[in-house]
Amino acid sequence: MAEKTTNKVNLQLHLLEPRATEKSYLEQTNRIYVFPVKKSMSKQAIAKLVEKEFNVTVTDVRTLVRKGKKTKFSKGKHAYPGITHRQDKKFAYVKLKKGDSIKVFDEPEDDKKTSAKEAKKSEKKAKKADKNAGKENK
Repeated sequence: MAEKTTNKVNLQLHLLEPRATEKSYLEQTNRIYVFPVKKSMSKQAIAKLVEKEFNVTVTDVRTLVRKGKKTKFSKGKHAYPGITHRQDKKFAYVKLKKGDSIKVFDEPEDDKKTSAKEAKKSEKKAKKADKNAGKENK
């Protein structure tokens, strides 16, 4: 028996991570999040994937394709230089239902550990300073 092939995008292959830029941070005040997506993904597929991955309700999806820039290249000292293009990029602007949110600007656990270490060091320095101040007063 022949299996049917479909043009549907396999949602398991795409892992979404919101962009952490200044512009996307400003958009988050309006519950809009920016995701880089594959050029072949449709708006419906993007909405399903965001809802599945982040457990939120999507109300609107807008997409844009940024054309790749021209870049010059040459291979070697005497090679004839040429112009090529970078790949096009597709971004999805996803608006969520009121009350839903996605955490984008979280502090990684490694940073929390280092900040705890820095706090301990500053406490030790403060204790030493107190001891030195006590000796000078005597």
